[in-house]
Amino acid sequence: MTDRREFHDLASPEAAHEAIASLDLGGGTETVPLREARGRVLAERIDAELDVPGFDRASMDGYAIRARDTFGADEADPARLELVGTVHAGSEPDVTVEEGTAAEISTGAVMPPGADAVVMVERTDRVERSSTERANGEAVSGTDEGAVLVRTSLAPGDHVMLAGADVAAGERTLGTGTELTPREIGLLSALGIDEVPVRAKPRVGIVSTGDELVRPGGDLDSAAGQIYDVNSYTTATAVEEAGGEAVLYPHAGDDYDEMERLLTEAAAECDLVLSSGSTSASAVDVIYRVIEERGELLLHGVAVKPGKPMLVGRLDGGDSPSAYVGLPGYPVSALTIFRAFVAPAIREAAGRPEPRTATVEGKMAVEERYSEGRRRLMPVGLVDDGTGDTLVYPVDKGSGATTSLVEADGIVEVPAETEYLAAGEAVSVQLFSPDVRVPSLYAVGEDDPALSRLLDDLDRPRYLSVGTREGLRRLRNGVPDAAVAAGDPEIAADHEELGGWTREWGLVVPDGNPADVTGVADLADRDLRLVNRGSNSGLRAALDDAVAALADERESSRRELTDAIDGYELTVKAHESPARKVAAGDADAGLGLRHTAEKLGLGFVSLGEQDVRVLANPERTEKAGVQDLRAAVANVESVLGELAGYSPQD
Repeated sequence: MTDRREFHDLASPEAAHEAIASLDLGGGTETVPLREARGRVLAERIDAELDVPGFDRASMDGYAIRARDTFGADEADPARLELVGTVHAGSEPDVTVEEGTAAEISTGAVMPPGADAVVMVERTDRVERSSTERANGEAVSGTDEGAVLVRTSLAPGDHVMLAGADVAAGERTLGTGTELTPREIGLLSALGIDEVPVRAKPRVGIVSTGDELVRPGGDLDSAAGQIYDVNSYTTATAVEEAGGEAVLYPHAGDDYDEMERLLTEAAAECDLVLSSGSTSASAVDVIYRVIEERGELLLHGVAVKPGKPMLVGRLDGGDSPSAYVGLPGYPVSALTIFRAFVAPAIREAAGRPEPRTATVEGKMAVEERYSEGRRRLMPVGLVDDGTGDTLVYPVDKGSGATTSLVEADGIVEVPAETEYLAAGEAVSVQLFSPDVRVPSLYAVGEDDPALSRLLDDLDRPRYLSVGTREGLRRLRNGVPDAAVAAGDPEIAADHEELGGWTREWGLVVPDGNPADVTGVADLADRDLRLVNRGSNSGLRAALDDAVAALADERESSRRELTDAIDGYELTVKAHESPARKVAAGDADAGLGLRHTAEKLGLGFVSLGEQDVRVLANPERTEKAGVQDLRAAVANVESVLGELAGYSPQD
């Protein structure tokens, strides 16, 4: 029997930060080509070794002159200067400007010898030499360029960029720790630098553990409990965002020897090894034993939610031990713990600055109770209430819910001693990124294909498919801007209806309806397996009503009929889910829509039509996002033509 490792004294979050800070995450210096230097951090100061520009150049089109030749010139009494030639950008001047002469010049061209100013062409008039002048041999230096009248006085240096005016040789141009953006790359290019010394990126090996994991793109056997590996790519992207170099290793199963082999291989090649999963106190979670036997375990378990089963230690993989951090297995927990504890250490090793301040002040939209005695990093979403205030609502769907990764905008840190956050209480939200923007529309409710198409035409909407019943509950609480309800649920009188449509619902069956299903009675009377929708769904409510009507007709109870239907309580989330179970051969019938059946090439037994209504929060009707939704719903007929069984409301 394998011993279980229990969590006893959980370390404080501060102790976890200290343990990670004690690790050596690499760093150092390397030289990279300038073309590949964007986003890197300079490891050394760079001084200019040449002037930029390296010559005196004209800063506009005009004429290169000697300023003293224009003293006293004005519109009424212009100075006349004989032209001696032209200087083009990129060419060495072949003329000299002497007293009483000028040379035509282009922007960026080298100032010719003798000239110390440029007069813009708009303040001059070009004149040709007369035939008398040509006959008398009055040409200057034997040229025949004509002359220019200068209608303004100039001082030496006017409209001239002197050598070194931009960057002077020997000048400090960029300092250590500068992050190289396109601006800095441009400056280094002007200095002729083609490679730069930068802080080396910490090399971070990523190992996901668990027999059930399959890398995205691989063949998935859901019947065997397999799931796609979310953490490898998510963590790798987060590592790169923090300034590290991510190295993906094959996922390790729950076999001790294989886990040991992969972890020690990663430790030999990387500065830091990150694993996800296999860190809890389960008998099969053996990764901490690998760390204890092949390195040093500094910490196991942190008083924080999510992420209690975090590991910190060192792992021997070669000449010197590598830093090691074990992240939780659930994606939301893994990413949250990485951002809070690991990303700051990677940024420091890479010389990257702390990210721009990314916090938003808001008010709790609802009360949230919490009394687990651990610091909580609570995922939250943001919604604009239409009056300029930001409301904050929890998006904690459980550690295993990957949708929380995109439905949440940031984190509210809740101290361990806090028992609840009151509705209206001020909170500070640490955004996942400075680029996070509050959605233009936050709506909830029924999962519906027509709605999905309408939302495609809106700017940054957020829609949570929580079902009709839950959507209306949230709308009554005043958090979302709108809710979508299907069927005939009880709706508050003050909710403003924006419009809607009708959809045909029924039973999705295999193509050709081989079991000859005709209705609900067949499900109750015959050996047929059903896949149903959850109780929050408007489709489920419609089926419940149909069963109740059949029970009344037979003078029996609804419970007797639902007990007789195999799989009535087998519920799935989305509108296509039951149909996909039927297509896979896992059921004889599934609750669904005619559109879904035709889309998947399945049969359909119609049980009726159902109204879908879009309802607005009465306090948000003037909000721009709600107005855009109103306009989209008014144009719903433009999308209904491609949906079988759909029609406009009467």
